[in-house]
Amino acid sequence: MKQHDERQRLLDRIRHVDAASFDELALEVFRYQAKYNEVYAAFLRLIGCEPKAVRQADQIPHLPIALFKTWLIQTGSWQPELVFTSSGTTGMVPSHHALRNRAWYIENAMRGFATHYGSPANYAWLALLPAYLERQDSSLVFMADAFIRMSRFRESGFFLYELEEVARRAQQLCAQGVPVILLGVSFALLDLAEQCPVSLSGAIVMETGGMKGRRKELIREALHERLQAAFGVPHIHSEYGMTELLSQAYAKKEGRFHPAPTMKVRAAQITDPLCYERVGRPGTLCITDLANIDTVSFIATEDVGRVYADGTFEVLGRLDRADIRGCNLMVSR
Repeated sequence: MKQHDERQRLLDRIRHVDAASFDELALEVFRYQAKYNEVYAAFLRLIGCEPKAVRQADQIPHLPIALFKTWLIQTGSWQPELVFTSSGTTGMVPSHHALRNRAWYIENAMRGFATHYGSPANYAWLALLPAYLERQDSSLVFMADAFIRMSRFRESGFFLYELEEVARRAQQLCAQGVPVILLGVSFALLDLAEQCPVSLSGAIVMETGGMKGRRKELIREALHERLQAAFGVPHIHSEYGMTELLSQAYAKKEGRFHPAPTMKVRAAQITDPLCYERVGRPGTLCITDLANIDTVSFIATEDVGRVYADGTFEVLGRLDRADIRGCNLMVSR
């Protein structure tokens, strides 16, 4: 089968993947990427992995995420429509993630969001994303822009530092009974909470994490308590995403992240990244993102967390010496 036909067949299956078919499809994607992805194939050779010997999904090696800093990773040969770059403080080397097709990213992000919240079109989106809006090629801004464009409410939009306008618009929409999602980077939501506290009963307040060096890092519980008190909401939602992924996970009131259908998370042993931890034990998070069909679907992150039997996970912190990410909250335990 030609690569083009094989890719198309896998794309069609990824669109309809569910929990029952995930592992089988992951093995097919693994064999496809081991064959056509030069960086991943070289990594497999270096660790002594023979792709034909991998017969179960939990035997698939995950590529260290740091390689996105030094390589533009692609499966096959194609011209990117866009290259996402990660955020980071001065002096840090950013990651780069090539996007083959904008429409595929939007389709997948919309499907993942809808699994947990329904159609993005049914919400008014108020995106408070300074730092991300101030630079080019942010995957978070790209996703938020897509959802804003889908929204049937003209009040949706981006905001940089217009805190009073965000508070006014959010309160007005809530008073009208409009479903609102206030999506914000953590430091900006804290600024809003302190400078313009306002009752947003009925709204979804969703933090994407990331203090960006603007404020002291907080544990998740402390951040959420401050935001709950300021906005009068019973709980704070969270989004987990990163430059190197095309799929996202969302956490509601219980604090555990629920992955998109195209995403599965395992925890590897911190001292041996090729061995997985038992369910519920802390380890480094290894993510399988089938939507990354054109780059690499198997990524060993530098986030530390726990994965539970139902497939949900929580983020506990970062490995020592790992760059602090902008799109997920660093939490200490």
